[in-house]
Amino acid sequence: MDLRLTEEERALQEAVRTFVRKELAPVADRMDREDHWPTEVFRRMGEQGFLGVTVPPELDGAGAGYLTQALVLEEVARVSPAFALSVGAHSNLCLDNLCRNANEEQRKRYVPALATGKATGALALTEPNAGSDAVSLQTRAEKKGDHYVLHGTKQFITNGPVADTLLVYARTSPSKGSRGISAFIVEKGYRGFSVSRKLDKMGMRGSPTGELVFDGVEVPKENLLGKEDHGVEIMMSGLNVERAVLAAIPLGIMEECLALSVRYAQEREQFHSKIGRFQLVQEKLANMYMQLEASRGLVHRALDSVGHDKRTGRPACAALTYASEASTRVALDAIQVHGGNGYMRDLPIERLMRDAKLLEIGAGTSEIRRLVIARELLGPGFD
Repeated sequence: MDLRLTEEERALQEAVRTFVRKELAPVADRMDREDHWPTEVFRRMGEQGFLGVTVPPELDGAGAGYLTQALVLEEVARVSPAFALSVGAHSNLCLDNLCRNANEEQRKRYVPALATGKATGALALTEPNAGSDAVSLQTRAEKKGDHYVLHGTKQFITNGPVADTLLVYARTSPSKGSRGISAFIVEKGYRGFSVSRKLDKMGMRGSPTGELVFDGVEVPKENLLGKEDHGVEIMMSGLNVERAVLAAIPLGIMEECLALSVRYAQEREQFHSKIGRFQLVQEKLANMYMQLEASRGLVHRALDSVGHDKRTGRPACAALTYASEASTRVALDAIQVHGGNGYMRDLPIERLMRDAKLLEIGAGTSEIRRLVIARELLGPGFD
């Protein structure tokens, strides 16, 4: 596996870096303090072509792969992990899933608007009693004539309060267990759909998270994604891709924490010396770098894996678990290097630390991901 970026990948990386430093950085602090969603920045991301990275050009996308999508998230996360989370939920969890599994008519209707940022997407899977155990979801969909009628509640849905288009999982054949789940394309204007509340989080503030209610929502039968009762296949393949791509967010967090810490160690003086000369500070910087680069290797390996096999979970689970836990450690070390200044809200480091923790919980907790790795290693009979 070649970890070197192509000229095109480097050019896109630089373009995203320039964009986020100019457009996103000025509002990143407001996002966190006020839980503010910068709609216009999101729209401009779409106009620049940064949202539809994996979408074919004929549907207004870039036609690139998951590595390119991850590079976008990594650069965005250096400035605002919260914004990167929303971009990831939109471009990967919703848009990429839809584009891969939709029929031609569905693609033409929904994909271009999502790829260009004219519409915002979300994936609605998690429920109050179905988190890590996603297939135990209780939202149900009953077919009545030319519609499916949805009843249920979804929780912790990234972009839920602002989404125009949602991919929603519901149980169509309760007697079949996990084999009786289907996926649907739901528009926010459908009668019976509502956002019951916007959730207030410890970190990733500014990325809108909500609780959604489906109270007899009538969804046209044409909006069934894939085949009825085959939603788990879409869910599981999408989850591995999600884990691999979202693992780029902790990479961005670690990169920014390391860059800020190196700069501070070069400038800060104590005991008549730059603190970068202190061996215990040097040790922290070295450890931060090693964790970043080890994570990068795992993430790139996972991105390569899901490009060929979306059903194998080990590489993606390993990448997101290691990188997310490493980003929390690196952010804490960055605060330590900065001392009292790192604990203040004047600098972005304490925000990066709060944001980092979510990646150990979302897309299946670290504990669940370890189970996936172990059970794949052990083989049948150990689940």
